[in-house]
Amino acid sequence: MHSTSEAAPPAVPRGLAGVVVTDTGIGDVRGREGFYHYRQYSAVELATTRGFEDVWHLMFHGRLPDPSESAAFAAHTASLRRLPDDVRAALPAIARAGTASGPLAGLRTALSLFGAATGMRPVYDLDAEARRADALAACAVVPTLLTALHRLGQGLEPVEPREDLPYAVNYLHMLTGSEPEPARARAIERYLISTVDHGFNASTFTGRVIASTGADVAACLTGAVGALSGPLHGGAPSRALDTLDAIGTPDRIRPWITEKVLGGTRIMGFGHPVYRTEDPRSRLLREIAESFGGPLTEFAVQVEKEVVAILAELKPGRELHTNVEFYAGVVMELCGLPRQMFTPTFCAARVIGWSANILEQSADSKIIRPAARYVGPPPPQPVPAV
Repeated sequence: MHSTSEAAPPAVPRGLAGVVVTDTGIGDVRGREGFYHYRQYSAVELATTRGFEDVWHLMFHGRLPDPSESAAFAAHTASLRRLPDDVRAALPAIARAGTASGPLAGLRTALSLFGAATGMRPVYDLDAEARRADALAACAVVPTLLTALHRLGQGLEPVEPREDLPYAVNYLHMLTGSEPEPARARAIERYLISTVDHGFNASTFTGRVIASTGADVAACLTGAVGALSGPLHGGAPSRALDTLDAIGTPDRIRPWITEKVLGGTRIMGFGHPVYRTEDPRSRLLREIAESFGGPLTEFAVQVEKEVVAILAELKPGRELHTNVEFYAGVVMELCGLPRQMFTPTFCAARVIGWSANILEQSADSKIIRPAARYVGPPPPQPVPAV
């Protein structure tokens, strides 16, 4: 007789919302306060006062570098940007195969190939320094892979990385083929810094689950990229901008938004599963957009105000603020990035946070293996005769 004496696992919220699954020293999101941080520093303050490489150093080493360490770290990571010959040779085929799905889908294949081509070994078999070296190498080539796949998909030749350019400037150079204006480069750098990490989101948690198995860094990152590709996670910056396009003109804001709210349709670029106040990343990016000015920024600000006002009328007590995707799309559009590259650009930053989490998880040899509650037909039942 089948025993039912084994205790059922305790109930948890759908999507593990609010469930604490581990301790971390990397950062946190305090949703009710509208605040998030990397290590002990405000992420928004870091985006305002520091360069991307300094924040990368903070995430990997736990502290901000002094000037000499900063220069050395930037030079070292810049030296890792070039691709192995075998990986470079495979990119045209990867780009052709992913014409419809874009560079983020191609990155999954390219990252996996990069790990194999460079002989990455399971993190379980490596010491902390070797794991960090693998993570540095992977993070350094992600912008190279993404921009090469994009250009190949557009029928253009990839642009080789330059070691004399900072991370964000080099990224834009490889994307467009020319050095960006300083204001645009700094705007994108601040965006990249603001999206390096954000708590235990779906892609970060995915990377940590894979790391808990002892798999190599490339495998962990490939899984994280797969999670990011979902439209409910990283696919929203261009969709938020599509919302502005769909509204079109100021006179259409109120009827368009009202129809969506009354119909229960999600408005892309608004709402967040953690924040119960304004998303601090949205506030930062709105300031960046306003520094450029222009019709798109003015329209976006007007839409934001109208959405908040309409919700106050139609759904009293329900707060809904812009999230990072809303003004991220505006900033990237203003800086000349093609919409197909909005989420890949997010990925070029988040790979740093993923890697920091992978390194932290690798120090714990316990595999992540949760339980599920079975709700199907009661077993065991006789197997029907053929």
